Amino acid sequence: MAKRQVTYGKCFFCGKAFAKNAITRHLGKCLARQEVIARESGKPAQLFHLLVEGRHETGYWMHIELPASRTLADLDNFLRAIWLECCGHLSAFTIGNTRFEMDTGMVDAMWKDFFGPSQPVKSMQTKLYSALAVGDSFLHEYDFGTTTELKLKVVGEREGVPSPKGVRVLARNYAPVYPCVKCGKPATQFYVYEYPLDGYCQEHAEQHASWEEGFLPIVNSPRTGECAYAGPYDKTLAFEETYTGN
Repeated sequence: MAKRQVTYGKCFFCGKAFAKNAITRHLGKCLARQEVIARESGKPAQLFHLLVEGRHETGYWMHIELPASRTLADLDNFLRAIWLECCGHLSAFTIGNTRFEMDTGMVDAMWKDFFGPSQPVKSMQTKLYSALAVGDSFLHEYDFGTTTELKLKVVGEREGVPSPKGVRVLARNYAPVYPCVKCGKPATQFYVYEYPLDGYCQEHAEQHASWEEGFLPIVNSPRTGECAYAGPYDKTLAFEETYTGN
């Protein structure tokens, strides 16, 4: 059996690096986080703590917190903003045997009517607390042509003051480093006309015959290299730090 690769991420409270399998435990006892919580003021609400990761690209992950009174549509909007949005594609959550869909009316909206629903379908305007509880795992899909699939789990809940932004990022994986196929230096671009994707440093990408249309920037997202994805449109959500060791 192949050895599972350990990935590391950053706690956004204390700034320290932790392995993926240790970060949940750390967030529960992080002193810097407890200090932030103690200073909060405002009306408290039930908050869900979610782990989000690539369903197949599990090295991409983040821990987030948001009010349980928010809707699946709010969660979908955040996932689009930080990791997914490129062309306004259709998306859906699958929770148990129920599918919650968001039809944007954009490029792949026709597939919904072409294939028809394969399971019960509800609106993403559903409140999180109505569809989820601590311990529940569920799926998210974005773009039904070049699909990016995410796996989510409600790992905890607490009573607290929500972030003014609605969703708070608690921790996130460090950006993976891919070598340039030409020189071995850190790659900045993926060549998208062949699969699996090859990484190129900026110099060798610009020397390639397909430089103008055959490359996408490498970004810290499970959607990197897919469709036209070039990173979050809200640049404050970008996180491209790499792991340098503890």
